[in-house]
Amino acid sequence: MLTPEQIRQRVADADTSRSARRAAAAQQVFELAQRRAEVVEQLDGVERDLGHVLAETAEIMDLDELAGFTGLKAAELTAWLAGHKPARGGRRRKTSTDRPVDPTEP
Repeated sequence: MLTPEQIRQRVADADTSRSARRAAAAQQVFELAQRRAEVVEQLDGVERDLGHVLAETAEIMDLDELAGFTGLKAAELTAWLAGHKPARGGRRRKTSTDRPVDPTEP
């Protein structure tokens, strides 16, 4: 028959093993998530660069011609170009003079 101390020790041993596995799994998930975030950031940069270059290239050749030279699909080039958003101006706020005056207001 086991003593209460032996039972406590068995539980502690099982908990230690489980805690170590849980900590390792959590660490691995965290590291992979960080790596994924870095890759996504790099991919966003590449797609942004592609969009800029494609926008500039549009001045000297169309996408079908570029697709022929590169072996890429025109639809893929079009999608990258569509993802490129040129810089927009700031949002214009209306001033009080832009608002029509309601003659019924006091």
